[in-house]
Amino acid sequence: MKDFVDGTAFNNEQGNRARKLFAAVVLAALDDAIADDKKYGNGPEQIARWARSRDGREVLSCAGIDPNERVVKGLMEFVSKGVRTSVALSREESERRHAAEQAAEAA
Repeated sequence: MKDFVDGTAFNNEQGNRARKLFAAVVLAALDDAIADDKKYGNGPEQIARWARSRDGREVLSCAGIDPNERVVKGLMEFVSKGVRTSVALSREESERRHAAEQAAEAA
């Protein structure tokens, strides 16, 4: 029984690591689309094309993201904002957005 539990825990941890790896691929695709948007102006279309492709759907699924049209629209909106993923995920950016939302509610 102990070997079964150890094996299950190991497999679960391996699955979590694989999911994180695919999530990193999604973040890299977003950064590439943002760079394309700044350079060529077609970033949202690029990320939509990727997310709707067979490879994109597979990567999103492996990252634990349901590859539906709502997700595609969210990815396109994220790219159109032009904020790199490293900045968007930082604590400072989160605090700045929260302060801006509070200021907008107070006005």
